[in-house]
Formats: sequence, C-alpha cells, structure tokens
Amino acid sequence: MATDRPRRTRADYQRGLPGYHDPTSGFGGAAPARSALTLRAVLAAFGLVFAAGAAWISFAAGLPAFISWLLVVVAVIAAVDLAWVLYRKGRGEPG
Repeated sequence: MATDRPRRTRADYQRGLPGYHDPTSGFGGAAPARSALTLRAVLAAFGLVFAAGAAWISFAAGLPAFISWLLVVVAVIAAVDLAWVLYRKGRGEPG
C-alpha cells in the first residue's frame, strides 16, 4: 500500500531536509548534513573526461584490451553518476 506523502517542493530542498542524513538528529548526533552535489558533479565530470581520454589513448596505443575496456566502464559509471547528480540539482536540492 502506498503512503500518501506530499511531494517535496524546490523550497523544501532549499531549506534542507531535517534529519535526512542522520536518523538520530534531533535527539542526539550531529546537525543535519548538507550534500556537496556541486563537488560531486565536478569530480564526476573530471572522472568522465579522464577515463574516456585514457581509454581512447590506450586503444590507440595498443595496450591490453582489458585495461582499455576497464577504462570505458569507469567512464560509463562516471557518466551515470554525473547524470544522476545533475538530475538531483535540477529538482532543486541544495549543494
């Protein structure tokens, strides 16, 4: 059975979600943390560019195929992570 929670708005994310990262916040523990989405997006973009470039160079240099394909897999993971972070930032989460 689905719960009928109201959808969160952009203002909710800008204010921050209390206790979102720490289930003990409010009665113990640290204050609610804020996500560093911008830093994560920059790191994912760097990983994507670096891994894609290294894969291209390793294919051109004739290195063993498993190294080249491993770099392609890392580039795909970085692309998926970047897409997810940009989706979260697009819906208004701070960071």
